[in-house]
Amino acid sequence: AVQLKESGGGSVQPGGSLRLSCTVSGFTAESSCMGWFRQAPGKEREAIASIDSDGVATYDGSVKGRFTISQDTAKNTLYLQMNNLRPGDTAMYYCAGAPGKYYFGDALLDQSSYGYWGQGTKVTVSA
Repeated sequence: AVQLKESGGGSVQPGGSLRLSCTVSGFTAESSCMGWFRQAPGKEREAIASIDSDGVATYDGSVKGRFTISQDTAKNTLYLQMNNLRPGDTAMYYCAGAPGKYYFGDALLDQSSYGYWGQGTKVTVSA
């Protein structure tokens, strides 16, 4: 069965760092399009980063230069390294997968491109 499970969330002060993990089972993340999304309280879910099957990363402008998406093929795990966190980064973070899919352009950060989702991990940034 396909399962995506996020971990690594928590509370951190502004300027701090966290690394989120998403353990994938049921398909190979390396040969799929994978993404990180977040939903802040009272707001719609938004895309923040994706990585395609060629290993090319795409970022939303709000996190570019601060967040890094990567994956460990041996562990079939997706990561999101988040640095210089801001209070505006407070949200529930979700990983998503599109097994066997190859996207480019706007599709990479489009929620409808992804068929499998994790349950989320909460990130709180406050002083």
